[in-house]
Amino acid sequence: MKLDQSFYKIVLGGIFSFFLLTGCKKELEKVIPQDAVSKSLALKDAGAAQTLYAGVYSRFRAYNSTLFNLGEMRSDIWADGIFTETADPTAQNLWTQNISSTIVPYSNWGGFYNLIYQINNAIQVLPQSPLDAATSQREVAEMYGLRAYIYYTMLKTWGGVPLTIEPIQTITNASETFKARSTPDSVMLQIKSDIEKSLSLFGSSDIIPSGKRVFWNRVATLVLKGDVYLWSGTNMNGGQADLTTALNALQEVENLQGGSLNLLPNYADIFDPTKKTNNPEIIFAVNYELGQAQQGTFGIFLVNNLQATGLSFAQASTPLVSSVYPYVGGANRVGMSQNMINKLTSGPADQRIANTFKVMYTAASPYDTRGVLLTKFIGTTSGTTQVYNNDFPIYRYADVLLLAAEAKTKLGQDPTSEIMQIRTRAYGALAPVFTNGSQTDNMNAVLDEYLREFIGEGKRWYALRRAGDNFVYAAIDPSILSPNSAAKLLLPISTSMMNNDPLLTQTPGY
Repeated sequence: MKLDQSFYKIVLGGIFSFFLLTGCKKELEKVIPQDAVSKSLALKDAGAAQTLYAGVYSRFRAYNSTLFNLGEMRSDIWADGIFTETADPTAQNLWTQNISSTIVPYSNWGGFYNLIYQINNAIQVLPQSPLDAATSQREVAEMYGLRAYIYYTMLKTWGGVPLTIEPIQTITNASETFKARSTPDSVMLQIKSDIEKSLSLFGSSDIIPSGKRVFWNRVATLVLKGDVYLWSGTNMNGGQADLTTALNALQEVENLQGGSLNLLPNYADIFDPTKKTNNPEIIFAVNYELGQAQQGTFGIFLVNNLQATGLSFAQASTPLVSSVYPYVGGANRVGMSQNMINKLTSGPADQRIANTFKVMYTAASPYDTRGVLLTKFIGTTSGTTQVYNNDFPIYRYADVLLLAAEAKTKLGQDPTSEIMQIRTRAYGALAPVFTNGSQTDNMNAVLDEYLREFIGEGKRWYALRRAGDNFVYAAIDPSILSPNSAAKLLLPISTSMMNNDPLLTQTPGY
């Protein structure tokens, strides 16, 4: 098979041995640790095959920061923010839309082909391994779902990308790795094919996973299907047929609503590291555990220990940030604008906002705003150490409701039920009553709930894009992003990528 040059380097380093593994979750602790798993060993040994499978999830976790940045940092949440230290350069280029053929936020396709390589190998090897047929079939179903999710992420980010759906066998020279970008339509067809393959292998039973929901599952594939068909229905000429397919998939999940799949009354419980097991709101999440791996993505949304002694969480001298979070350390290199802070904190008390971030002020008059501390993923305290062991949700039940509300809006149906479930959880008895209106008004209402519901979860930029280009341009400061500006909705690829692979062409518009 042919791949981009960065992938060629990966293959040369790992073609005869699989991937280094770290612990992924409690279930994975049952797997005998191995430094590397060869294909031949996995074909003969069930334990090695399970380690290969576990390694995909371990590698997926390594993309947490990339998934977050791509899905959020170009949105209106953090743009023109107030923060206490120098800006994080990668995040700043994204929120200022400072992107060009020479300023490329993510080269080498964000490294995603490393993960795709491992998924492709798992899809090939697991059915041939000594694993029992039911286990193998379920795990391959998960792999197809994960591959569809990654290619969907790449499609939303770059448009057409090289398609690689078979594992590398041998490489004799660099030219064999060259591969042109497939068209966006071809990529979308592959995504939809993988989704259907995943659903077929899972079977017809919509089983809600027990334990910690850190394995892909049939419900996750259904939510992805709704997400994908909303995108193609809106942005790729899929029209009413695709929008209807999206709504049907999402309503299948809504029909499962009950004790094991629902909104949690207390928003903070969704992310609580001590409440991961059988969390009814989580459908699929990236796992972090004490002693295995910790969240590193959000260190630039915190505050350093010295500054924390001179900042307060109220426009008064107390409480000091250092007294509330004595062991939290990090930086404060990304922030919200005062206008965004005002928008999110005004009106009826919204428990989502109170449990997502805290505004920091100087601890002396005139108590100026100095930034925000993202608390959604702040973890727990272990002795005198802050442990960042929150799981990172990829899909949760709130996604289902807002995606369904979006589908209904675009189909000219009434999204009141889904929107009011979200608002009632957020505001309680003071929830603003939603009134069904025009398609534009309804879509703006859906997007406003997206804004508040998913801060820090890598969803806002994609929600704006999926809604339609006019909603993107309405949300982002027109001085940095407008239909006539140099900034584009997709990302460019680097000159070095095109130099290394003569079949690659630049993203249209750059």
